[in-house]
Amino acid sequence: MTYCVGLLLQRGLVFMSDTRTNAGIDNISVVTKLRTWNVPGDRFLCLLSAGNLATTQSTVSLLEERGLAPSQRKPTLLTQPSMFQTAKVIGETLKEVISFTAESGQEGSSRFSGSFILGGQIKGGRPRLFMIYPEGNFIEAGPDNPFFQIGEHKYGRPILVRTYEPQMSLEDAVKLLLVSFDSTIKSNLSVGLPIDVQVYETGKLEAGYRQRFDHRDPYYRQISEGWSDSLKTAFDRLPPFIPANAASS
Repeated sequence: MTYCVGLLLQRGLVFMSDTRTNAGIDNISVVTKLRTWNVPGDRFLCLLSAGNLATTQSTVSLLEERGLAPSQRKPTLLTQPSMFQTAKVIGETLKEVISFTAESGQEGSSRFSGSFILGGQIKGGRPRLFMIYPEGNFIEAGPDNPFFQIGEHKYGRPILVRTYEPQMSLEDAVKLLLVSFDSTIKSNLSVGLPIDVQVYETGKLEAGYRQRFDHRDPYYRQISEGWSDSLKTAFDRLPPFIPANAASS
C-alpha cells in the first residue's frame, strides 16, 4: 500500500513517496515513508520504504538506535565510508529484522517483507541510488536504469519511461514525479495523498528542498487537472480509426 520513486539525474536526486498505509472505506492511515539523515559537509542520505510497515519501521529504528548506542559493535548509517557500504548495512539489517519476525525464518515473499530505495552522497563520492530487496541484496541505478520504484508502481511507470531525461532540471523532475503519482492515485486506492518530496543537488552534501503535497495544494491541483486536460487534448489530436474495408472501398 504505497508508491515510492527515487530518480537519478545529472544534477542530483529526487525522491517522492505517498503516505497511505491502509486502504478502505473507513480505515485510512497516513505515515511518512521518506526519511533523511544529514551531516552537513560530509553526507546526505534519503531512504524510502515499502512493504510491511512494522518491518520497515523496525529496520529504521534499529539503524538509528545503533547510531545512538556507542556500546553496539555493529556499524551505523552515518559512519560508513561509501554509499555502497551504507546500502549493505541497510540490507543486512532488513534481512535480520525479517528473519527474526517471520515464523519460519527469513523469506522475501513473506507477509513481513519490506524493501527500500536508498539515495544520497558521501564526501569524496558521487551521488548514488540503490534499491534494497527483502533478501538483503541490492542493485544500483545507472544509465540503463536511472530510477527505482517500489510499491504500486505499474500505473506511474509509463510517464517516467517516456519523459525522463538525465539532464532535466530538478524542478522538472519534481513535476514529472507528480504526474506519475497522480496517475497512480487515480488508478489505485492503496496509494494516496499526502505526497512527500525530497530534492538533493549534486555536491551540496546537505538536505535540499522538501515539501508535502496534499489535496489542497494549488500546484498539485494544477498538475492533476492540467495532465488530465492534456491527455484528452492529445487523444483528440490522434488520427481517427478507419476500418480497413472502408479505406479500400
